[in-house]
Amino acid sequence: MSDKEPRDFCEQHIQGLPDPLTSAGTAAQQVVDQATEAGQKAMDQVAKTTQETIDKTANQASETFSGFGKKFGLLK
Repeated sequence: MSDKEPRDFCEQHIQGLPDPLTSAGTAAQQVVDQATEAGQKAMDQVAKTTQETIDKTANQASETFSGFGKKFGLLK
């Protein structure tokens, strides 16, 4: 058996196996993608909650000032 035969045998069988670095890179990218998506969802929720709070506060302020205006005869 020549030195080349075992090398050819290994090369033929290794070619069908996934590259560990490629597999690890793909897995790492999936983790990053999931973290990015989760972060984006969290930021969307924060923005939504903040906007709702601003809207409620503005409505309450408007009602309060309207009440003062009516109380002091400035508004009908």
